[in-house]
Amino acid sequence: MTAGPAFADQATAKPESDIKASFIAADFKVPTLVQTPGFKLVPLGPALVKVDFDAYMSSIEHLQKTFTRSTSWPHKNISDDDAMKDMETEQARFEKRESFAYAVLTPDGSRERGSVYVSPSAVGGYDAVVRLWVTKAEYDAGFDAELYSWVTNWIKKDWPFAKVAYPGRAIEWTTWDAAVAAKKAG
Repeated sequence: MTAGPAFADQATAKPESDIKASFIAADFKVPTLVQTPGFKLVPLGPALVKVDFDAYMSSIEHLQKTFTRSTSWPHKNISDDDAMKDMETEQARFEKRESFAYAVLTPDGSRERGSVYVSPSAVGGYDAVVRLWVTKAEYDAGFDAELYSWVTNWIKKDWPFAKVAYPGRAIEWTTWDAAVAAKKAG
């Protein structure tokens, strides 16, 4: 059974050959550390398995409603092996430049506040899809709106995309899901 977002949004992934040709330029230097006064972003990977697991498991119901809109992730039966496989998958995708998943950590790196995902878009007219989540506690504290505002500015300023989709935020989920379904249908 799959564990996390590495597997949760396969509908937005392009075939690998398309990604290499069009998702991100070979000479683009992908950020690997971004620091702000209130948080830092680092690529998800095996070294973060515990902090990532603790974050999403603290917010199962919240994330099922706000991030995945399903009960497939997260769920209470995610094993340590599932969590590690997810981190290994995210790291491999990052290294291959297929997609870029980041942990949003406290400045000292001791706690994950959420995650940000930059992926290719299966829906025409968009260069990329950006999705993010924060834990329930961070959401309740207002960090979701702060992070979303920061991420949209970061993507606009530091990434080479002309048009980015933010499903569940700038685009209603129903609209996005319909566009993905239409693309699948051909």
